[in-house]
Amino acid sequence: MEAPEAVPEPERPVAPRPRRRGRTALLIAGAAVLGVVAGTCTGYVVQAGREPTKLPSLSQPTLREAKGEGPEPLSAAQDRRARTDGDLRRLLLKKPGGAKDATWLNVDDGWMDLAAYADSYQKPDEIFGELIGDEFRRAAVIGWKAGGDTTVEIRLIQYRQEEAVAAADRAENNQYWAGDEDDTDSWTVPGTGNGMVYVHNKPETEAGYVPMYTAEAFAWRGDIAVEIWIHDSRPITKKKIMDLAKRQMERL
Repeated sequence: MEAPEAVPEPERPVAPRPRRRGRTALLIAGAAVLGVVAGTCTGYVVQAGREPTKLPSLSQPTLREAKGEGPEPLSAAQDRRARTDGDLRRLLLKKPGGAKDATWLNVDDGWMDLAAYADSYQKPDEIFGELIGDEFRRAAVIGWKAGGDTTVEIRLIQYRQEEAVAAADRAENNQYWAGDEDDTDSWTVPGTGNGMVYVHNKPETEAGYVPMYTAEAFAWRGDIAVEIWIHDSRPITKKKIMDLAKRQMERL
């Protein structure tokens, strides 16, 4: 039996050998770098040889002066700042005819200083620090006693307001506590947008004293917070406290 003929093994493809980088490649790369450097240097030389470009003028065109008289300065009646920077006591409501002065007020010729104002609160030490932080400026106060047991007190508290709107914050804080009491009615003061009056229908009682009803009003205008109190041995009507609040806000 003859042996089968051997089948020749197919030739395997031979992977091409990588070409070695010769001197030619290095010369080309070097020439490219030199070309970039030379181009940059040439650009600098060309730019240096040119005259500098003039910059546009920084001055603005001259404006023609307006002819004619300027506007008249605002009167004190129109300039609210002129009124509130003056004698703050002049903005308080006047004591009605026949009423007696409020001897209980801790004031000096209508002015209440920071310590006296803080002392009118239940926790003077705490409120004293708050008022300093709120940039308390001054307080103008008036009060009177009219017929029977009716007493009225009005305060205008002014703040510098360089850091915060303290007048609004103080009025809103007073409104919060006044409205939080039981058996209390409240209304908005027309024309103010923020003023509120409160009538407490339940009298305050204390041993040895006549029970007293209270009505309050709190608002603000600019840097001034307005505080109004009425105390009476008889119930106080909405009309009574509202009338005081409206007339006082009109003066601001």
